Amino acid sequence: MSDLKTRIAEDVKAAMRAGDKARLSVLRMLAAELKQREVVESTALTDAVVQSVVEKMVKQRRDAQAQFRSGGRADLADREAAEIAVLMAYLPQQLSDTELAALIDQAIAETAASSGKDIGKVMAWIKPKVQGRTDMAKLAGLIKAKLG
Repeated sequence: MSDLKTRIAEDVKAAMRAGDKARLSVLRMLAAELKQREVVESTALTDAVVQSVVEKMVKQRRDAQAQFRSGGRADLADREAAEIAVLMAYLPQQLSDTELAALIDQAIAETAASSGKDIGKVMAWIKPKVQGRTDMAKLAGLIKAKLG
């Protein structure tokens, strides 16, 4: 079992003991998703796979949060934000805007990108370096703006 999966299992137990129903709900949902992934793939999950599952769940909640906000349902949007906060604890430290900008500049220089047609090359170069540490949609937007 991966270290991250073990940590999640321990956190489920801790949330149960503490009576933290909101946190427990999110952690159980995450544990169920991991179990399903494990059954489908018929193999033990690595930390990288666990992180990708967490990233996917965060993205789903961000999308739902945006939909709830545009629909005028601040209460549901706030609940999604709380779930995101719980899930973010299982992802590596997020990159700051300045660190991200520096990496984008480096990627553009390394790939000799000069126009919007080169976004794919830049993304391919930078993606392994930032995986799990930033929102990929935000990254793509920044690269697109930079290459203009």
